[in-house]
Amino acid sequence: QVQLVESGGGLVQPGGSLRLSCAASGFTFSIYAMSWYRQAPGKERELVAAITSAGGSANYAHSVKGRFTISRDNAKNTVYLQMNSLKPEDTAVYYCCATGWGREYWGQGTQVTVSS
Repeated sequence: QVQLVESGGGLVQPGGSLRLSCAASGFTFSIYAMSWYRQAPGKERELVAAITSAGGSANYAHSVKGRFTISRDNAKNTVYLQMNSLKPEDTAVYYCCATGWGREYWGQGTQVTVSS
């Protein structure tokens, strides 16, 4: 049974930091590219960051470049999203996604709210 379980979301003040985690099980994590998406109320889901299966390359949405860092630990079957200098416009539900071998798996999402 494939599972992607996000954690680490919450309420944070502008300028603060959060670290999201996504724990994977039920598939061979190390051969899948991983990504983080987000969806704000009334908006379409958008790609935030993605990382290759071995972790050697990552790319970011322009809006988060320089503030967010995606990383992965294949020994722990976990992908992370370190979010610094958070802004109110970063408020959204954040989802992790595994992609590869013609398959795509999604987590349930974790809420991030940036507000004073």
